[in-house]
Amino acid sequence: MASGRAAEALRAYRAVLKATRKSFAGDTVMLNGSAQEVRKKFEENRHVTSDSDVQRMLDEAREAAHFISTMIVQAKLSDRGGYEVKLDKEHADATLEVPSEELLRKSGSQ
Repeated sequence: MASGRAAEALRAYRAVLKATRKSFAGDTVMLNGSAQEVRKKFEENRHVTSDSDVQRMLDEAREAAHFISTMIVQAKLSDRGGYEVKLDKEHADATLEVPSEELLRKSGSQ
């Protein structure tokens, strides 16, 4: 049974990493940071043995992969000086929240 859980955990880990690679494609800082954070979270919980806790964490990992895939998109600065977002089919029913111009200016100056 433990090897089945390990395989399930590995699948969940890979699913979260795959979601981050797709959502943050082309953004090396976010790709590296998200991969480190995902690894850290899984490592912190490596020694959890309670079936209910393991199941809860696996469910959370699956939810995280789904959230990252469907709710996170990155805007890219266009040649015209504005930001463009390319939505995929996974984003079809999502609500788009656009940050204010002030927030965009602040994040661009950092």
